[in-house]
Amino acid sequence: MKEIKAYIRVRKAEDVIHALEEAGVPGLTAIEVKAIGAAIEPERAKLSIEYAERISPITKLEVVCRDEDVVRLADIIRDKAYTGHKGDGIIFVSGVEYAVKIRTGEWGEGALIPTSEK
Repeated sequence: MKEIKAYIRVRKAEDVIHALEEAGVPGLTAIEVKAIGAAIEPERAKLSIEYAERISPITKLEVVCRDEDVVRLADIIRDKAYTGHKGDGIIFVSGVEYAVKIRTGEWGEGALIPTSEK
């Protein structure tokens, strides 16, 4: 299994989430975070005295998927988040050792499948 973390523009989050749902992703996590560095939206940045850097709100998406789905899902995220301008974001992919569904106790990839599909 893999975990995809994508840091994207807030205004692109709805398009990305909708496309991932259409691609069969049963669930994901979306969190509004603050970015410092190259992944910021220049038009929404502000100067922070505390960090003495420019910061900007962005959306962090987290998706856990099967190994064979990671390229397809990362491509969807990139396609839907793309504007061609600085600050479009970045995607990270890392390995997931295992998953455990709390309610059923199911382990592994089966824990990623919604109960209604079993």
